[in-house]
Amino acid sequence: MKNIALLFWILIFPMTILSQGFNAQKLDAMAQKYAKKSFPQLIELLSIPNDAHFPDDIETNIKWCENAFKNRKFKTQRIKTSTVPLLLAERKVDNASKTVLIYLQLDGQPTDTSRWFQKSPFKPEFKKLNSDNEWEIMKNYDLNNYNDEWRIFARSASDAKGPASMFLAALDAISEEKFEPNYNIKVIMDFEEELGSPQLPKAVVENSDLLESDMLIIFDGPLHISNQPTLKFGARGIATLSITTYGPIVPQHSGHYGNYAPNPALRLAKLLASMKDDDGRVTIPGFYDGIVIDAKTQKILDAVPDDENQIKENLQLGSVDKVGRNYQESLQYPSLNIRGMQSGWIDDEVRTIIPGWAKAEIDVRLVLESDPERLIGLVKNHIEASGYKVLDHIPSKEERMNNPKVATFNYEISYQSFRTEFDSEVGKWLVSSINRAYDIDPIMVRMTGGSIPISPFVTTLGIDAVTVPTVNMDNNQHSPNENLRLGNYREGIKTMIAILTEKL
Repeated sequence: MKNIALLFWILIFPMTILSQGFNAQKLDAMAQKYAKKSFPQLIELLSIPNDAHFPDDIETNIKWCENAFKNRKFKTQRIKTSTVPLLLAERKVDNASKTVLIYLQLDGQPTDTSRWFQKSPFKPEFKKLNSDNEWEIMKNYDLNNYNDEWRIFARSASDAKGPASMFLAALDAISEEKFEPNYNIKVIMDFEEELGSPQLPKAVVENSDLLESDMLIIFDGPLHISNQPTLKFGARGIATLSITTYGPIVPQHSGHYGNYAPNPALRLAKLLASMKDDDGRVTIPGFYDGIVIDAKTQKILDAVPDDENQIKENLQLGSVDKVGRNYQESLQYPSLNIRGMQSGWIDDEVRTIIPGWAKAEIDVRLVLESDPERLIGLVKNHIEASGYKVLDHIPSKEERMNNPKVATFNYEISYQSFRTEFDSEVGKWLVSSINRAYDIDPIMVRMTGGSIPISPFVTTLGIDAVTVPTVNMDNNQHSPNENLRLGNYREGIKTMIAILTEKL
């Protein structure tokens, strides 16, 4: 009988300590140690330019990732596409019954170096707030005695090379403990996310067997504004539109032709203004059809501890749009956003002309209840109803002269939204790991506003997905002076160690 009992504990004890051996205090110590050890790795990774418009730079990033994962006993494989490859890294565990797929993004937004307050977006700088509440470069610092409030400024510091470095550091931490997760790990790395991941849907379909998994974790995005542990169970999809209106064939002297030649910038402004009311709601009939905030959903949204006044103060807004009654509710609807406009010249190049054309770039954030093609069709129909001949090309002379108003309209659907139930297997597993790491339950977000290319995995592989954000909300992602708070870097490592040591 004693031998049977001993055999039982030999078999069950490793699983028992799987979670208990890595309590909050232990995880804190491991994260602190490996934050310090991995700062050189973070600096090295952030120093590699990663604008996906430049394939040679992306190749350097791919090679770096191949080496990083091979050094951690992963097998790597490039998944070819018509542009740059995706990279798959895989590590199997004996007798594992589950496989977790992890999504990492390694490319970054283009940079306008003139607006970065440092030599280069790819020369990472550590900064702290000075007495004037401005970020100043630290000439001398000791990363073995860093302050949580210091920040590292570089392109992709938060979106999303920082999380990639956190994950590698977490792998190193459990390796030192001679610990192995009880599930297989597959890591898919995307190097064109900021371009809308145009090759991803096809690649997932063609490599579904290779990517087969039981669940998907996305290490991307900012925490709740409170900077508390957060899980996000959905994200809006994205489509992009471009609209160009036309005036004279070439810009004309405003003195000679003002009051005679129609101004395309004014026409475009009126057309765009007709799409929304003063409260920011889309006025195009049917745009919000199918969206219902029922009692269950409302309870989920109300549970997110947003401070609306703090959000407005952070954004320095005297008023907000009223698509929803509050921030969380606004994210449940599709959006129609003017992301850029251009016509004529401004500032030092301004000139007294009637422009030849005006162009607006628009993004439409998608939700599950809305069909992307239908939404884009509604916008196109609205332009036609406003008196425009809508074309998919630059108009010819005949098309200009035979129609009072002409517009070029083009669009691209990148990917649809996704949403996972809170009580899904992956949801309950991640909640348990966060609870163990921080002794609190995470903030549970039904839908995040930003878009990530996850729906191809969800729909093709038939798996649930949850985003595990780690970076500070005020990180300036997509903008000049992107940054990562060092306290968030350490806690991100802690979160990822907790996930790696959580029994599945």
